[in-house]
Amino acid sequence: MSDLIPEPSPIARKSKRSGRVALTLMCGAGVGLAGCDSHTPGQTGQWAGDQAAQVDQGPQTKAFAYPSLQACFDAKDLTQDQCREAALAAIKDNENSAPRYQDRQTCEDVYGYGQCVPRNHNGGDFFTPLLTGFVVGQMLNGGWRGTGLYHDRRDDGYYTGWGGRLGADYRTGRTQIGMRGIDPPDIVKSTPPKIQTRTSVLSRGGFGGRMSTHNIGGGHWGG
Repeated sequence: MSDLIPEPSPIARKSKRSGRVALTLMCGAGVGLAGCDSHTPGQTGQWAGDQAAQVDQGPQTKAFAYPSLQACFDAKDLTQDQCREAALAAIKDNENSAPRYQDRQTCEDVYGYGQCVPRNHNGGDFFTPLLTGFVVGQMLNGGWRGTGLYHDRRDDGYYTGWGGRLGADYRTGRTQIGMRGIDPPDIVKSTPPKIQTRTSVLSRGGFGGRMSTHNIGGGHWGG
């Protein structure tokens, strides 16, 4: 099973900032760092102050974040099977739900030089950011679910494909994230992300194109 995710794996793409990513994601062990700062529960920190764009990410839940599958094994917070399942979920979610951008430059303005790759889906071309790790959060049923993380260079935050921002409980220092940022409603999961343009990035803060005002069938998911 582990052969499906070779180390360092697609979860942990090597780059000039790989060392900083590894350190920052150690907030999963309770270390308070810039990328894992405390923020207002229930909304994405990236859009704080923009009431029209805030997203209800649901109740905050205990979480662990890792830059690679091996890091999850080494931390021993979860079983190896749980680590593998979370990493595979991150890869699958990345295929379906990674933020999409019209051109490379717009994507790199958000994630940094060399951090975006071309993709194609149903004949449409766009760019998406590389995964920088994965987060595993505890669900209401006591189980765990993982999904991928993307590093936004503008605020040094780590976000899921559905806009959940990795944060820390200011009282305990534990890593936490909104449940909907890991496991949103099925209708959100099944809706492809909008392809963002430079204009939409500048006007809305830019992450994902699907989390800020997610209108589906006349309804609205979000704050």
